[in-house]
Amino acid sequence: MTLFEQYAAHVDHALDALVASKTLPSGIDRSHVTVEPPRDPSHGDISTNAAMVLAKPAGLNPRQLAEALSAELAKVSGVTAVEIAGPGFLNLRLDASAWIDELRAIAQAGDDYGRSHRGDGKSVNIEYVSANPTGPMHMGHCRGAVVGDALAALMEFAGYRVVREYYINDAGGQVDVLARSAHLRYREALGETIEIAEGLYPGDYLIPVGQRLAERFGDQYVALPEAEWLALFRKAAVAEMMEMIKADLALLGIHHDLFSSEAELHEAGKADIAERELRARGLVYDGELEKPKGKEIEDWEPVTLPLFRSTQFGDDQDRPIKKSNGSWTYFGADLAYHFQKSQGVDAMIDIWGADHAGTVKRIKAAVNALTDGKVDFDIKLVQMVRLLRGGEPVKMSKRSGSFVTLADVIEEVGKDVVRFTMLTRKSDAQMDFDFAKVVEASKDNPVFYVQYAHARIASTLRKAEGEGLGVDGSELALLGDAEIGLIREAANFPRIVEASAKSGEPHRIAFYLNDLAAAFHAYWNLGNDQPDKRFILAQDPALTGARLFMATNIGQVLRNGLRLMGVEAAYNM
Repeated sequence: MTLFEQYAAHVDHALDALVASKTLPSGIDRSHVTVEPPRDPSHGDISTNAAMVLAKPAGLNPRQLAEALSAELAKVSGVTAVEIAGPGFLNLRLDASAWIDELRAIAQAGDDYGRSHRGDGKSVNIEYVSANPTGPMHMGHCRGAVVGDALAALMEFAGYRVVREYYINDAGGQVDVLARSAHLRYREALGETIEIAEGLYPGDYLIPVGQRLAERFGDQYVALPEAEWLALFRKAAVAEMMEMIKADLALLGIHHDLFSSEAELHEAGKADIAERELRARGLVYDGELEKPKGKEIEDWEPVTLPLFRSTQFGDDQDRPIKKSNGSWTYFGADLAYHFQKSQGVDAMIDIWGADHAGTVKRIKAAVNALTDGKVDFDIKLVQMVRLLRGGEPVKMSKRSGSFVTLADVIEEVGKDVVRFTMLTRKSDAQMDFDFAKVVEASKDNPVFYVQYAHARIASTLRKAEGEGLGVDGSELALLGDAEIGLIREAANFPRIVEASAKSGEPHRIAFYLNDLAAAFHAYWNLGNDQPDKRFILAQDPALTGARLFMATNIGQVLRNGLRLMGVEAAYNM
């Protein structure tokens, strides 16, 4: 158990004692009781709201309950003082030995420090990236890819069984355009001079695709009508694009467990199955859409379509799941896909671009209906990234072929910089990615700031070894208040992991690492003005060993957090 888990247990036992003494009624819900650090460190080491949240259901005065709880907590070994703040918050002050014990716990757990069982083995499907298979990855896809991948790693660390899924949108009109574009490049590879018509994909990335198709088929499909080759070229081109996309994602350290095809979903009749299920539950009916408001359409006629009763779930109108030509709408296809992937999982999370925000409410309602509410379903929206170079926008356009690819960006600044930067803001907030700033060696660049903290620790350990001094955990009582303050920050890591997993917000890990790095750099800077605060004191090997033990384990926490972000720790800078 981590320190905060131990003290949560102490608070729980103290409440049990109050129940046993009839001070507190039994059976009161304690799920809203928190045990965490106070916002102001000067107020103590541990804070709990137990008296505040339990007083009302217990029919007690919060202050009186706090006094009774304070008396019980004062009996806990390691607690030096219990103070009542405001109307009933309790702040506990701990003996330094409690933090020393937590430092040893970090050393003992190593790579597993911060791992939790919050997920209790529940299965969660996380679908992310799912870019249309019409070209290589670009920076428009990058943020959702990193957020989804970091969230998957975080939830695994928190005890969930995670499936990473990519949904291949290979059934829409865009893949027909891809097939026609590939056919044009195929003809080019066979020696024909081509002109790329407007509406086709002009990017050079299709040139090698055309060459491979020419090697595979010769001139067999050059002069045949489109109906003879469209399906074949569509399938071949999608396969080529997916290999390209997988290679691009691998550069970012991303690998999915499962790739699901929209085309195969329709071929298997999964959309029809979903429609039948919803009709059986009275959630799909045949009806007419209202005439669009605000504009006149001369030849508008009402059309009967299968409609999902999304107004029952807060939507402003019922939504069609099929078009008038019988093909599935995006919403209808999404229904079938989510119904399929909900089978055999406890929860699902989708990572979507913010431009899909308008469909969130209805798809959540449909999934809730299809699963009878038995599968938790959440959608995380990710805002676009504005790509800059020295403050000037860098233009991207998939159709023009002049976009900046993900591979280009990784080659220039590196995988770790890209991944860390994508997690430095909450995912639904706008982000600027400036090539100049993300590689800047300054404290204003969080990527550098955190990496530099770890590199400083590694450098210090190498220097100490060169001077014949080593890590020693036998004299940790020599550590003083400044060191204890740094250990307190490191001890927050398990709490942050649990909170991040609960909220589905991996950016919290980046924020925490920045705070831990700041605490480390502040401690380091003490040695600039006070030589006795330096890590290496040749005249005092015992204190040096204790400080190096602390530094080693601060580095361990930094590495654990960086690993959740998919970022390598730096050992030299």
